[in-house]
Amino acid sequence: MNIEIKEKQILIDGKPQLIMCGEIHYYRLERNEWEDRIIKLKNSGCNAVATYIPWICHEPIEGEIDVEGKTKDILDIGAFMDLCNSHGLMCFMRPGPFIMAEMKNEGIPHWIAKKYPELIPKTWDNKTAPNPTLDYLSPSFLKEVKKWYSAIIPVIAKRLCTNGGNVIGVQLDNEIGMLSWVSNSPDLTDFLLEEFTKWLKEKYKKDLINRYPINFDDFEAVKDGIRSPKEEYSLQLLKDLGYYMRYRFAEYVRILRGYAEEYGIKDVPFAINIHGTGGGRGFTYPIGISQLYESYTQEDGYISGSDIYLGSLTMDNFQDLYIINGMMDSVHNEDQPLTSLEFECGDGNYGSIFSSRYDISAVDFKTRMCIAQGNRMLNYYLFAGGKNYRMDLDLKDGNDRIALTGERHGFAAPIGPEGQLNYTYDRMSKSIKAMLANNEKIASMNEDHDNLVYGFIPDYFMTEYHYPNSEKMKNMISNLTQHRAHWNWEAFIRGILLLNYRFTAVDLQNKDIKENQTLVIPSALYMPVESQEKIKNHLNKGGKVLIYGEVPKYDMEGNKCTILADALKITEMNKEEAGQHYYLSVYADNFANNSPEVRAGYAQTFKIKEGTPILRVYGSNSICGFETKVGDGDAIVIATNYSCDLELINKCLERLNTKRDLRNDCEYHGIFMTTTSNKIGERYIHMLNLDGFDKRFNVYLNEEKLFGGKEIELFSKDAVMLPIKVNFGELEISYSTAEIIKVEDNKFTFRLTQSEDEIAIKTKMTIVSSNDFIVEEKDDLKIIKSTKHAKIDDILEVGFK
Repeated sequence: MNIEIKEKQILIDGKPQLIMCGEIHYYRLERNEWEDRIIKLKNSGCNAVATYIPWICHEPIEGEIDVEGKTKDILDIGAFMDLCNSHGLMCFMRPGPFIMAEMKNEGIPHWIAKKYPELIPKTWDNKTAPNPTLDYLSPSFLKEVKKWYSAIIPVIAKRLCTNGGNVIGVQLDNEIGMLSWVSNSPDLTDFLLEEFTKWLKEKYKKDLINRYPINFDDFEAVKDGIRSPKEEYSLQLLKDLGYYMRYRFAEYVRILRGYAEEYGIKDVPFAINIHGTGGGRGFTYPIGISQLYESYTQEDGYISGSDIYLGSLTMDNFQDLYIINGMMDSVHNEDQPLTSLEFECGDGNYGSIFSSRYDISAVDFKTRMCIAQGNRMLNYYLFAGGKNYRMDLDLKDGNDRIALTGERHGFAAPIGPEGQLNYTYDRMSKSIKAMLANNEKIASMNEDHDNLVYGFIPDYFMTEYHYPNSEKMKNMISNLTQHRAHWNWEAFIRGILLLNYRFTAVDLQNKDIKENQTLVIPSALYMPVESQEKIKNHLNKGGKVLIYGEVPKYDMEGNKCTILADALKITEMNKEEAGQHYYLSVYADNFANNSPEVRAGYAQTFKIKEGTPILRVYGSNSICGFETKVGDGDAIVIATNYSCDLELINKCLERLNTKRDLRNDCEYHGIFMTTTSNKIGERYIHMLNLDGFDKRFNVYLNEEKLFGGKEIELFSKDAVMLPIKVNFGELEISYSTAEIIKVEDNKFTFRLTQSEDEIAIKTKMTIVSSNDFIVEEKDDLKIIKSTKHAKIDDILEVGFK
């Protein structure tokens, strides 16, 4: 079996393929339980198994590595992979060295830190880092990692798909850098500071002394100057440390890949896991993209994978998932597809206290959105729970177990620790099977986009390391955090999606903007010089730009930089903010005049040479939103946190010549819609009803009413993926309100979604008669009309001869 990454697809033996994995931790199960969990995973529809491989379990005592099950039979990792293979399942392997997975020491053996105390990082003000991190690039650490890889990688390599086995990919480490950024504790070991000094000297040469008033030839001065930076160079350090860590993480990945290749891994993708969702939201996720994008774009052979922990997908957070997929795509190389290496599944009961209760739609909705946006692999995490065994070591840590979660692990998983199925399993299974029933088509399709693109600025999210005593750092990060996500996503991006605009993102620092695109930018008071230049040039060439947030006054080091403001012909910028008893309010003007006055948290106000005001501050009448010409282009600026006014958002986009090909007329909104298509015009329409009540609406594509003019019913918390002009051998499904869930020779199985479904087919074959439907002929179509109500019986089989 051959696997390739090409044109944003995963090709297996030359054919595009969706890979639907489930994570099973062999080391948390008894060996006689392995097959039961594998069978249940396969019954769910999954075609692959993923697992971490915990170094802490396989080498608890230095030099005594067991990967064959000699000390514990559950450590025979090769046998686990072989068992998966015997059930026709592919494997995706994650050998660390860091694995997290709630393991103690993040999966690193206890003896490592004891043997090499210099690996334990110092951080700001020479304090010890609070999390169990180690210096990734320390020669001592890498020496031990190579020994670990020398033992585990040959076991994996023997079973590569290219060697007749079933292993289709290997993840290198896990969530690199995450522990440091969540605690704002950069790994400032002596070794790192020595390497950072070399990097700075190479980058800035003679200008270094002007940038930092530090004697870089005096290492004690370096340690003090970086760990406890002075305010005068704090913003320079914020930028340089972020860039250096990007470089350092990429170097770590390069070395791990070298070890893996040395011990036999070749011709399969290497994966890098990106961390960042939290609290059911994606606001911080792009920090991981920013940290690691050099790691997985440095050369061919890599894929990046998201960590998606968003709970139930609702009107609160659906836009988070959509935008972070777009941001990932914006930094990818040309061939790299979207994937998710930890795709949350289960019921949310992580603490075994029933504090969370995800809706059964949670996994289904997230699966469908990600597949529609071009994700080619999803790894459902954690698919099966288990138990954390006690180590033979006397750890004196309260329980001596391998992990932090006590005896039982994976309380929330669709398959519980004892093998029981929870209430999420069936809906998730139906979703997986629906995706793979259409695998032949959707694995090669891409999402259709309107001429709209979201501007992603990686440096806006390079805020993971900031010195707590620096006011300059605090001020910049506070401003960036206010504008890069949060209200921008809550109001503007949610509104764009509710209006059914389909878009992706562009990396505004490293990629080009296409001339015919409307660029929507979340803008802060700070913006990189190169991003301001790109926006200005895009406008001068006739491009369209919508700025939401503050027009920048500074670059990313706090230096005055008004390239964009000058292009917009702004002569003065100030800021007003609401207070405890000051109800800052904004009212609309000119083309926005029908929009209501709203309260706002802030308003950046302007004096402008040219242009037309569209938003003003009540009382002062100061302009906080305007429309203007720049060169041959047009710009609209909304410099206040205005509400999610769909009419105003749509007016702005239409005035910027943004075309919307897909729409619905549901008065209650709450419908997420997009389409995917291939080069020959086959298409699927993907729809989610994010609300808990049924909805009726018409769907239009290029102003043509779809589904034969039939009004669509989308039931409460339901989702559909409906074919339009999709060919299957001797027949074409011209349209269908029912979802294809199984394709066999001369028989299709559909999931009904309406009170009366219609399936319009072009074929010379005869439809086998059934009491479950009637067939009408119209022009060259055979229209199958179901006689069953989907809420009573949602399965329909249609045979052909």
